[in-house]
Amino acid sequence: MPAREVIRVEPLSTWLDRWKAPASIVTRHGDTVYVSGLPPFDPETGQVVVGASVERQAELVLEQLKLCLETAGSSLANALKCNVYCTSVEKFAAVNAVYARYFPESPPVRIFVCVPAWFGPFDIEIDCIAARG
Repeated sequence: MPAREVIRVEPLSTWLDRWKAPASIVTRHGDTVYVSGLPPFDPETGQVVVGASVERQAELVLEQLKLCLETAGSSLANALKCNVYCTSVEKFAAVNAVYARYFPESPPVRIFVCVPAWFGPFDIEIDCIAARG
């Protein structure tokens, strides 16, 4: 059986290192890829975006998810399951509108979970399990 492989995804791995979070961004085991939920990092500064709309936050998170999957040899089209964590059920429609753009056909199974708060000033994280290939 193949060993679990930790995959660094730059610049995201470096940005997460700043938080001293004891987590890997991506792990791969055989033909399965696991992507950690991440806050919406500003692609130019690496800082968590503050004051952005939930739509912009969702775009950033989904772009990060896309980068992670592609770095690991997968893609959004190979996503099997996504977990969406959001601070308010009132943001469901807005998040759905953005999510649908990234998964226009045959979207993966999914759950939308409301969380009371994060450790930082953001509203959304999405994690994912995908097939490689």
